[in-house]
Amino acid sequence: MTLTLAALAACQGLTPGSETSKPAISAPRAPSANSAALRAYYVKVEADLIARGLLRTDGGGPDTPYTSDMLARNFEQIAFYDEYAPGRGLRKSSGRAGQLRRWSGPVRIGVEYGASVPVETRNQDDKTVSSYVRRIAGITGRPISMNGGRANFHVLVMGEDDRSQLLSRLRQIIPGVSPSTLGLFTDPPRGIHCLVAAFPSEKDDNDYRTAVALVRAEHPDLLRKSCYHEEIAQGLGLANDSPNARPSIFNDDDEFALLTTHDEALLSMLYDPRLSIGMTLDTARPVINLMAREKAGRLY
Repeated sequence: MTLTLAALAACQGLTPGSETSKPAISAPRAPSANSAALRAYYVKVEADLIARGLLRTDGGGPDTPYTSDMLARNFEQIAFYDEYAPGRGLRKSSGRAGQLRRWSGPVRIGVEYGASVPVETRNQDDKTVSSYVRRIAGITGRPISMNGGRANFHVLVMGEDDRSQLLSRLRQIIPGVSPSTLGLFTDPPRGIHCLVAAFPSEKDDNDYRTAVALVRAEHPDLLRKSCYHEEIAQGLGLANDSPNARPSIFNDDDEFALLTTHDEALLSMLYDPRLSIGMTLDTARPVINLMAREKAGRLY
């Protein structure tokens, strides 16, 4: 399960803290008992999901067809609704459609690792995220890039043994962060594999300017990679999940681990210039239906 916290009211209008130099990389210490237990748990979770035919990496195929109507419906649910109430932790949302939210400016993604993360994992994941960022930049046609020195989308790969480091970085990146949000990041329930929070500009609640994602360092490789795919995409504005979305990572059923062809269409639609930040669903629906017919027509 992932968690997306969008447009957190408690932090609106805040200016992100300044960047700090990355700490020198040293050999990680032996994991604590809590961290080791989490690692063992998530290894079993990943193995069980794979054994059941889940965490697919094929992007969808003949067994997962979708029509333009299905694509349009899924876009509406994922882009205009929230699973959780903004700024209210794990409290469910009102179920009412919001307005279109996305980034108007460049998205500069930086990955930061906790001291517990081995060098080999850092090197591997840097390549994974860099490749994925190039892919979504191409899909959206937007200036989305890797830029750790001036990041405004922070991906924090940290575990149980990095809590003090995580707490410090969160307070630097989002000064004045609400206690409920801080608690979710520093002590998430075991069932939440990763999470992202996106924060708007001071002038527009629907215009994202900063995002922070947490990926648990205890995850095995595929679960960790799936977190990168989902949290970065959701932090760009596809904030909700839908049980009807297929083939999709925006579905809590864990069938797909990585961004699918269906999800590429959703991202492309989100950043299509025919839609604008702050659009209501009623206003956007004719354009959504048109785009969905265009996208689905190219695939089927």
